[in-house]
Amino acid sequence: MGKTLVEKIWDAHVVKRAEGFPDILYIDTHLIHEVTSPQAFDGLRKRGLPVFRPNQTVATADHNVPTLDQHLPIKEELSRYQVDMLSKNTKEFGIELYGLGHQYQGIVHVIGPELGITLPGKTMVCGDSHTSTHGAFGAIAFGIGTSQVEQVFAAQCILQSKPKMMKIEVNGELQKGVGAKDIILYVISKITAAGGTGYFVEFAGSAIRSLSMEGRMTVCNMSIEMGARGGLIAPDETTFEYIKGREFAPKGDKWDEALAYWKTLYSDDDAEFDAVLTYDAADIQPMITYGTNPGMGIGVSQTIPATADQPESEKPSYQKALDYMGFADGESILNKPVDYVFIGSCTNSRIEDLREVAAFVAGKQKAEGVEVWIVPGSKQVEAQAIKEGIDKIFETAGFQLREPGCSACLGMNEDKIPAGKYCVSTSNRNFEGRQGPNARTMLVSPLTAAAAAITGKVVDVREFI
Repeated sequence: MGKTLVEKIWDAHVVKRAEGFPDILYIDTHLIHEVTSPQAFDGLRKRGLPVFRPNQTVATADHNVPTLDQHLPIKEELSRYQVDMLSKNTKEFGIELYGLGHQYQGIVHVIGPELGITLPGKTMVCGDSHTSTHGAFGAIAFGIGTSQVEQVFAAQCILQSKPKMMKIEVNGELQKGVGAKDIILYVISKITAAGGTGYFVEFAGSAIRSLSMEGRMTVCNMSIEMGARGGLIAPDETTFEYIKGREFAPKGDKWDEALAYWKTLYSDDDAEFDAVLTYDAADIQPMITYGTNPGMGIGVSQTIPATADQPESEKPSYQKALDYMGFADGESILNKPVDYVFIGSCTNSRIEDLREVAAFVAGKQKAEGVEVWIVPGSKQVEAQAIKEGIDKIFETAGFQLREPGCSACLGMNEDKIPAGKYCVSTSNRNFEGRQGPNARTMLVSPLTAAAAAITGKVVDVREFI
């Protein structure tokens, strides 16, 4: 019997396997940031241990960093402390840090791929749930807890049970104005925020293959939002072309050797999945969330499902979500006024996202009363945007291009949405208080966000294309 892509990579990284126990899995690359690493470093100190393989650890500051005036001291005390501790810890344990001011600084899940650190066939972990992003390259990548961060520091291995495997196929041609973010929001709306629990998901099908690498990263980034352990896409020529020539990608003979291996990374025709789901790309329209988990999503022209139609056990939480958002059964979100537009996060802050938004807003002005934050995912994305004149387009439209960081994706830094305000956001989570206490978040694609910024309300972007 053949193997799935996950099985091929997983089995190649098992150091030891014993019946009734989790596998000891070798980790090729360990990504760290300032939030989930301090306690792990302290654990090493208490045990008198070094970081076992510091050259396989990549550090950056992203969650708690300000996105304005990064050359100045961080104002928030906790944020400043955590960023300072990351500098101290990485220096002490011999890990290279891409901190504030470094040309490679940025969101950890943006800099890995753009630097050629993320490669097919790797195992990658980070103390961050959206590590699944790196699966777009045909890698096994998943988030871990702080105690597991310490485990990888100490041994470059982790105890992990082999997951079940699901294949999700999206076939056909997407409508104009529909992109990767809409695909994944659609899938999550169908499978629910818990439908992938216990699985590693392989995304396949012609609509997935048609996506750029940045689009594939968006899809894999949000696989965690359906409860999955992670998501991945088999590498192909699109993958190889993206990687070639990047800073830390293999070069010369090593490139040829790596490429030969990468071309073996696909699920065999006779591989068996524990579950298979298939969707038609033509059914997907621009998506928007109306509730407080990413599974509560609808096509922008649809109406909010009725509480009465929900499973009995879920009715109270469903109604609570609608109350929090200020929405009602059967309501249309079209023409709903918005207060903030946030374009950024590890889901949608790459150069293609910024190019798409800039192309839409060129020559236009943002709506009065709407605050628009554009936050690039890295210093390299920021530099490229400036090189292409995208910053000038945003400035003319009344948008604010800020500096790299996680920003308003989560209320952990200075970029918070005020209580009660509606934010159309390209980030990945719409939980209660995620963008700030009592902030109301609607998740969308960059194109839908751009249209909301210009019109000041939720609109169907297809009408503007």
